[in-house]
Amino acid sequence: MSERLNTPISTSELERRWSAVRAAMQKEKIDVLLMQNNNDHMGGYVKYFTDMPATNGYPNSVVFPRDGEMTVVCQGPFGGNEPTAQGDQSWRGVKRLLTTPSYASAHFTKDYDPELAASALEPYAKATIGLLGSYQMSFAMVDYVKRRFPGATFVDASDLVDRIKVIKSAEEMELVKRAAAMQDGAMQAAFAAVKPGMRDTEVAAVAQHYSQVHGSENGIYLCASMPLGQPSKFANRHLQNRVIQKGDQIALLVEDNGPGGMYTELGRSCVVGKVPQAMKDELEFCKQARRMTLDLLKPGTPCKDVWEAFNAFMRKNGRPEEARLYCHGQGYDLVERPLVRHDEPMTIERDMNIVVHPTYIHAGYLNWLCDNYLIGGNGPGDRLHRFPEEIVEVG
Repeated sequence: MSERLNTPISTSELERRWSAVRAAMQKEKIDVLLMQNNNDHMGGYVKYFTDMPATNGYPNSVVFPRDGEMTVVCQGPFGGNEPTAQGDQSWRGVKRLLTTPSYASAHFTKDYDPELAASALEPYAKATIGLLGSYQMSFAMVDYVKRRFPGATFVDASDLVDRIKVIKSAEEMELVKRAAAMQDGAMQAAFAAVKPGMRDTEVAAVAQHYSQVHGSENGIYLCASMPLGQPSKFANRHLQNRVIQKGDQIALLVEDNGPGGMYTELGRSCVVGKVPQAMKDELEFCKQARRMTLDLLKPGTPCKDVWEAFNAFMRKNGRPEEARLYCHGQGYDLVERPLVRHDEPMTIERDMNIVVHPTYIHAGYLNWLCDNYLIGGNGPGDRLHRFPEEIVEVG
């Protein structure tokens, strides 16, 4: 492997994925897959098939035949059409790289990528083409290939691949564990740096620096300081300009990928001074809510059942219900299926990587915990993060 690659996945793992997907394609009579991602926060399909991330809003498109090697369309010079060198470890399983300088901010380039993808799809003009990740795939791509190949049958293949992708192999689970360990260090470094006079963005920057030095490539670092008794939600960098004061609560979420690209997330609070007893007591309730959830996260359990049980528990105990996303899968996507909600058709299954994060405002505080778990045969194993389950006193 090239020394330039950051924690590449093994070729045997890539071959395992390709084989599993091709078997599913054979069963569903799908001849070729077309996918397109433009980021490595929620762009996990391209990474899953090629071990190369899509980044920076630049589209990466992949044509994955059931019976041949892949073609990749990505950012580069006009007319780029290079066969990958034999033994090239950067683009394993890829026979050809097609490049074009297209940009989502320049509308007149909208057909550049689709034209190249269509050249690889030409042998499948009257076959069944599976669209993968159609929510992120550009309208320009789908519109172009459907007009170019009116004799083809188009199907959404996202569910077919998702059901394979969300079950983690032994190699993938090790990368998940490495991500969690990295985040433990990032949280510790960030809280150790906290002092009055810093801005929220500086605290987030400490966590980001630690993560990148230890193998992370991308993620989000949500942070918010607030006076005790005046709770607020943590937020992105545009809303991280507040100056930290003595006595503040600081909530920090480190949700980034680790070496190899797998995501986990760790969320904790610290207080610049003493933690009020009422705040400690509410943290204990958070733990109870999470324990109730973990007891339900067993293979075969519908996500809707977990969602409804959690909200019933919150109602019974006079706490706010969750209306967004309480826990979910993670992998190459920061948010991966299954979503533990009323609208998710998947069930919880063994070897999923699930994050659980009860988060709510109550009694004058932002209350929360956020940790990852791997699902075993009888439910979640041990908590992957080792950062203490407490509100840290700093400064």
